[in-house]
Amino acid sequence: MGMSVGSSSGSDEPEVLMDVNTTPLIDVMLVLLVMLIITIPIQLHSVNLDMPPPSKNQPLKDPVVHEVFVDFDGTLLWDGIQLSSLAALEGKFQEVVAQADQPEVHIKPNKLVDYGKVAAVMASAQRLGVKKMAMRGNEQFL
Repeated sequence: MGMSVGSSSGSDEPEVLMDVNTTPLIDVMLVLLVMLIITIPIQLHSVNLDMPPPSKNQPLKDPVVHEVFVDFDGTLLWDGIQLSSLAALEGKFQEVVAQADQPEVHIKPNKLVDYGKVAAVMASAQRLGVKKMAMRGNEQFL
């Protein structure tokens, strides 16, 4: 504890003033804070990807690629042909899944499209079992 000596009453005897020393309290609080930070489990926000194993062999032929374009108003185009709805696109996805060697599906959204429409396309592709899917045109968002 700290002690302050001063004469405030005017007498010859100094008056003793006792204050609480907060330095040890701050030290204990800092130690507790560090222990709390260390013991909190690390939360990893990861996306599990099903990546193919690395291979040094070059493919014998170029893969078949289908492009899905999502326009700014939510219009869906499959290889440049306009589709009427998401159900029609899901029919195309089912055709892709039915093939033995699945073609690649490249999704290219417009910069102004609502994210929910793109997420719905990706979710339906994943739900139906499309294994080879890619996002194209991401440089427009930089």
